[in-house]
Amino acid sequence: MDAALDVLRMIRFTGGIFLDAEFSAPWCVVAQVTPEDCRPFTPVPVGIMAYHYVSAGRLLLQVGQGLPVAVSAGHIVLLPRNDPHLLGSELGGQSISVDHLLKPMTGGGLARIVHGGGGESTRLLCGFLLSETPCEALISVLPSVMTLDVAEGAARAWIESSLRFAATELAAGTVRSPTLLARLAELLFIEAAQLYLTRLPPEQRAWVGGLRDPFVSRALTQLHDFPERHWTTQDLARQVGLSRSAFAEHFTELVGVPPMRYLARLRMQTAARRLRETLTPISLIALEAGYESEAAFSKAFKRALGAPPATWRKRHRALEEP
Repeated sequence: MDAALDVLRMIRFTGGIFLDAEFSAPWCVVAQVTPEDCRPFTPVPVGIMAYHYVSAGRLLLQVGQGLPVAVSAGHIVLLPRNDPHLLGSELGGQSISVDHLLKPMTGGGLARIVHGGGGESTRLLCGFLLSETPCEALISVLPSVMTLDVAEGAARAWIESSLRFAATELAAGTVRSPTLLARLAELLFIEAAQLYLTRLPPEQRAWVGGLRDPFVSRALTQLHDFPERHWTTQDLARQVGLSRSAFAEHFTELVGVPPMRYLARLRMQTAARRLRETLTPISLIALEAGYESEAAFSKAFKRALGAPPATWRKRHRALEEP
């Protein structure tokens, strides 16, 4: 992990816990952290990442048309892009927005929800992370849902005990340890991102080291934010304020591949994630990847991943069905 872990440790977060929820089966809610949820902790909440800590019971979570993710007690689920999501004992029925269920904070303590049909109970704490360090390029390649088992590893044991301690303070209407919440937020993200990155092949995580360099970091952010654009090496060099040759050499040295080869790989990785996690039409994924025709995209995808998009999607979604 070396360079990647160095980058993760450079990112600074703040965070907070704003909701203590108790649900009983059957239940299903729509959730998304809002700026209003964060304002007791920070005046200008931007770049919100949501998380839920399941302290008892179990739930299913789904983002968009992605596959449901099963989350059991002792696990934290992190949503790096704060996507709207469904939570529930089952996801097929009618859902209700958590905004309609919230019981207001009293005396500065945690907001509360008690909701459901009286069956199996699930308890969770809901919180958020805010990055104080630009990390859009890293966030953009993380999956929409990440889970952590807080029972594993020394750091995760600290995370669990800190979550419980912070929630106790907040429930009592006090926050005597804002530094603890900030440190907790950093560890949550580092643990989740490190776990994800360590599972990638080395060539797919080499780029993270480039985030340490201001020129390469700006170029990576542009590529990750707008992969569909018809980029050239000259365009990127102009964006970061270097000559074409200096930029190309610098980028290749830090990331391990030239800029355009990196872009081609990024497009395929992003497309593969979209195919695996959503039911978005392949024609639209092709456009998002910068291809003007589905046929051209399918040819490039098969060359990179060994199977046409439709075949690849069917195979990998079947593997991930709960």
